[in-house]
Order: sequence, then structure tokens, then C-alpha cells
Amino acid sequence: MTRARNAVSSRPWWAWLAGGIAVAFGIATILSGGRVLFGGEAARASAGAYVSFVLWFNFAAGFAYVVAGAGLLLWRPWAARLSMAIAVATVAVAIAFAIHVLGGGAFEMRTVGAMALRGAVWIIIAGLACWTLGCLRPSGRPSV
Repeated sequence: MTRARNAVSSRPWWAWLAGGIAVAFGIATILSGGRVLFGGEAARASAGAYVSFVLWFNFAAGFAYVVAGAGLLLWRPWAARLSMAIAVATVAVAIAFAIHVLGGGAFEMRTVGAMALRGAVWIIIAGLACWTLGCLRPSGRPSV
């Protein structure tokens, strides 16, 4: 119990903010993506020229956002590694999306903004978490 209490007490102020943002962002992503994916023809029509692989990735990633956010709130080292994985995967999907757009594929301009926002948010969260929790160290021990 002492170890858990020490881990939580050594949590920096930004972990609360990042964890809360991640959870809220994840829930919003699941709801909005789920609405388009499972909400019927009217929901798909209102989404416009969405890109299926981006939509499915974002929907699935929303669950990872919630888990990573909870891990940050609990100040667990695995949350830093998960945040890094989310950031890397988001950048990879953004690159694939850019290739789709440059190839003349249909898209919504709001998807460009959303992917840029997602990428920036997760790069910042992963950078802070990895710097502090040491996600690249084999031991997984926090640096605090």
C-alpha cells in the first residue's frame, strides 16, 4: 500500500490534467465515432466524406485513450508506454490519411484538423509521461 501511495503522491500536477483530458477525449471519440459507425444512414450522411480507416482507427483508439488516461490518473508506468503507442499509431494513421488525400481521395477538412489535434495532444502527453515515468527504460521504474 505504501508503494501505491508513494507513486500517487509523486504524481506531477500535469498528470491530473493529461489523464482527465485523455479520458474525456476518449469518451467523446467513442461517442462521435460510434454514432457514425453504428448510427445509421443519417449519421453517416451527416459525417460527409469520412475516410473509413481513419474513422475506425479513431473509434478504436478512443478506448485506448480512456485506459491511458486512467493509467495516468493512477500514475502507472504502463500508461506512459500506452501513450507513446497511441501517439505513434496516430501519426502513422495521419500519414496514411495524407497519402489518401494526396492521392485524390475524398475527405472532410475537419478530419485534417482532428488528426492534427489528436497527434499533437498524444505527442505532448506521451512526451511528458515518458520523460517522467521513463517509458523507454526496460525496468519501467519512474524517474521521480
